[in-house]
Amino acid sequence: MAMLNFERKYRVRGGTLTGGDLFDFWVGPFYVGFFGVTTIFFIFVGVGLICWGASLGPTWNLFRLSINPPPPEFGLGFAPLKQGGIWQAVTVCATGAFVSWALREVEICRKLGMGYHVPFAFSVAILAYVTLVIFRPIAMGSWSYGFPYGFMSHLDWVSGTGYAYGNFHYNPAHMIAITFFFTTTLALGLHGALVLSAVNPPKGEVVKTPEHENSYFRDTIGYSIGTLGIHRLGLFLALSAGFWSAVCIIISGPLWAEGDPWVDWWNWWLELPIWS
Repeated sequence: MAMLNFERKYRVRGGTLTGGDLFDFWVGPFYVGFFGVTTIFFIFVGVGLICWGASLGPTWNLFRLSINPPPPEFGLGFAPLKQGGIWQAVTVCATGAFVSWALREVEICRKLGMGYHVPFAFSVAILAYVTLVIFRPIAMGSWSYGFPYGFMSHLDWVSGTGYAYGNFHYNPAHMIAITFFFTTTLALGLHGALVLSAVNPPKGEVVKTPEHENSYFRDTIGYSIGTLGIHRLGLFLALSAGFWSAVCIIISGPLWAEGDPWVDWWNWWLELPIWS
């Protein structure tokens, strides 16, 4: 059954969080809704501000363009547009667009009669973003600690911040986050390879069933998590990666100062009684 035919019965009014019937309609396969309109509004305003900031110079090189946060002397106050105010406005628009999109997803879930796992998962990504540009700068007392919006400038900020706090390689929260990121790619790589091998059999053989897939992993590692379980595991791993990356950055600066705190932190391992 075509997806559009299947979804037609769900395209009924109601289930909105605000605005009532205002914008409660679909355009083709896309639900609009009140929060769909606010998302579009924030996107256009935010992109327009970025283009205006880029037009101020000094370059039109796409990889060198950068919308920078205010300098430290402005603290947590409002800065002039050309001295970081554009960054502040873009941050507001980005946060508004992300939150609006999540709330739009909630309305779609209410209409379809399904759980809220999709907007919940997206909310973890939003948490990671607002931690970098809102929560941590507030904890540090200056918007200058937010990352700049640009390709190379953003990478420079990541590198500089990582090494400013004793090298993130020694940060335990960073270790956990990276472990989850790598494990996510491993789990989804294994899952994708298994599915492709099952649905693309050699010529003359039939497409394999999920039971064949389960048997493969039972024979290989002694256990199969199952078709539903692998997706739940992938979701858990991905959300954990985003959550622990937010923990990593929020404790680097507000709780531990610059220098080598993480190297010293690991001294607890050397002080265990088993070494004496």
